[in-house]
Amino acid sequence: MTDWLATILIVLPLAAALIVWLLPLNDRAAGSLALLAALAEVGVWINALTRFDFDQGLQFDQQETWFGDLGVSYHVGLFGFSLWLVGMTVVVMAAAIAYAFWTGRVAARAYFGLMLFLTGAIVGVFSAQDLLLFYVFFEAMLIPLYVLVGVWGGPGRLTATLKFVIYTMAGSLLMLAAIVAYGITEGTFDLVDGPTSSNEWFFLGFVAAFAVKAPLTPFHGWLPDAYRESSAEVSAVLSGVVSKAAAYGFLAIAIAKFPEPAHDLRPLILALAAVGLVYGSLVAFRAPDVRGVIAYSSLAQMSLITIGIFAMNDLGRSGAVLQMVNHGLLSAALFLVAGAIERRTATGDFARLGGMARGRPALATVLMALGVIALAVPGSTAFAGEFLILAGIFNTGWGWALVGASGIVLAALYTLRLISAVLHENVGAAVPDEALDLRPAELAVVVPLLGLLVALSVWPAAITEHLSF
Repeated sequence: MTDWLATILIVLPLAAALIVWLLPLNDRAAGSLALLAALAEVGVWINALTRFDFDQGLQFDQQETWFGDLGVSYHVGLFGFSLWLVGMTVVVMAAAIAYAFWTGRVAARAYFGLMLFLTGAIVGVFSAQDLLLFYVFFEAMLIPLYVLVGVWGGPGRLTATLKFVIYTMAGSLLMLAAIVAYGITEGTFDLVDGPTSSNEWFFLGFVAAFAVKAPLTPFHGWLPDAYRESSAEVSAVLSGVVSKAAAYGFLAIAIAKFPEPAHDLRPLILALAAVGLVYGSLVAFRAPDVRGVIAYSSLAQMSLITIGIFAMNDLGRSGAVLQMVNHGLLSAALFLVAGAIERRTATGDFARLGGMARGRPALATVLMALGVIALAVPGSTAFAGEFLILAGIFNTGWGWALVGASGIVLAALYTLRLISAVLHENVGAAVPDEALDLRPAELAVVVPLLGLLVALSVWPAAITEHLSF
């Protein structure tokens, strides 16, 4: 059974999605079944964590021939760093499904089935050890996102979906070309046993797809519309989880399979990441609404994570993985809190918000706690991740470290602005007089994410000292 754990993590949510779609369930039953499946997925991951030996490499691997003539196989398994990313994924997806269940969604069977399907596809991305299988999961991940944004999004959902499709399809086609060319040239698509390549064009094909998905500047044109128009939980998944598929691709494929091009073209990638870090931070500081700040801060944070990955040393790599988990939990929690604010005020515009700390102690406490971690104060898990990234990139060049440090300073500015605009200042026109604090159901969704961030703040070495690549 142990060898099947990676497959179980993929198949369980996919099977649950089919059940939700096929059974004639009412909305509440569909949501309950989806939430139960999501929690079961968390339980399976905990079982995998307790069985994982971090002194070893690939584990829970299973390989079966798919297309023998092409050397393509169903090959899945988990390394230490991908195990943590799967854990972050299943936790955030469970929180997103729980939030949607509490708020209610029309056509619930379709909605929750898509959320479960998305869970299985993302876990598949982190587990695939065959390039063609990786591509299948990478594309399958996008299918439910198109529908979730395009059907259940806001008034501008069609424009947001169109931009998302154009950007992601362009990147994905370049990656597919690189995968086919690599497989034909090297005679295998296997990530574990396949040889490395020195072909820069193959490397750039993968980088293009991952740069769009992260996103990195200037490939971020789809980001503001998608994050603003999606429902709160889908924005949480886009920012917290889907973007990490790109960072994982940089780490597990672009650098691992193309070490020479990665080294030669590292200045280009670092330059894009440095520009994205500063640009995203400045736009986040100027954003007029809650979601805008979180969206552009995600652009900045993914740029910082990319800097850590392309430091191409143990310090930067460890910091990048820790920060991937940190940002996944933090941005998801912030988007869910943003959804709670919008439910109470019908807006996220700062001009109409303010003074929400009065009579709302739970909201104020949760948002302040998340803000303190986002500020990367010493002792927080975000501080640990960012410090490791800066230490790693300093060994590559002090100039890159200086840019990274400036991004961290700017992060403090836009985080404080968000907290002040929502909780303090004068009471906005959209803020109701009566105190509508976070409800127990909302706290049950957000507090576990905050609790995990606090736990990692106490013991960040739980991740950084338990990594195998």
